[in-house]
Amino acid sequence: MRIAGLQKLTLLDFPEHTAATVFLPGCNFRCPFCHNAALVLGPSDATGDTPVEEFFAFLDKRHGLLDGVCITGGDPLLQPDLADFCARIKRAGFAVKLDTNGSFPDRLRELVESGLVNFVAMDVKNAPGRYAETIGVPGFDVAPVAASIDYLRSDAVPYEFRTTVVRELHEPADLIALSCWIAGARAWHLQSFADADTVLAGPGALHAWDPADLEALLPELRKAIPNTQLRGV
Repeated sequence: MRIAGLQKLTLLDFPEHTAATVFLPGCNFRCPFCHNAALVLGPSDATGDTPVEEFFAFLDKRHGLLDGVCITGGDPLLQPDLADFCARIKRAGFAVKLDTNGSFPDRLRELVESGLVNFVAMDVKNAPGRYAETIGVPGFDVAPVAASIDYLRSDAVPYEFRTTVVRELHEPADLIALSCWIAGARAWHLQSFADADTVLAGPGALHAWDPADLEALLPELRKAIPNTQLRGV
């Protein structure tokens, strides 16, 4: 297991938990709005990695201060030893929150049904008709993503869906279609794109929605998912 980054404290990423966040390298998507371009494009670069034993030594010192660990990426489900990593975190006495793009439903199910994950945050990128464009993978088949959506909506584990909203990629009709696709979800958080030097498409290439426009669209989106919220807007 390679830990390409470590955030020692987050109060926002794991609902109702104080947590540390580990960043794992590698992703099968090429979303132009991704903020972790180095993890996506340079997964073999180990510069700045945190050794696994160093990470667990850090956790040992955080009992009573941290409740859990967020595992993000890239997409962590690409890691062949992720189950062992989650199991070790659980044995150390911490809850596990997993971030995923939903393209590996069988691996997701295995982790959940093995009791290795306490919470899942799945990024749902766009309405099905614009998925391939939004993730930068021409011809992408959304069937695995749909399977993960259906599995999470079965309430096998606490979860939330998340969407980063980008002016160039999301029209109001796209978000309404997406809301219908994931209708009945427990929670859906919309976060407005924020530009940065680390964005995959490069700084200045993409733009955020006006917050007022997102606010105005919420009543329509809540017809399908009553617990639709804005985050960081």
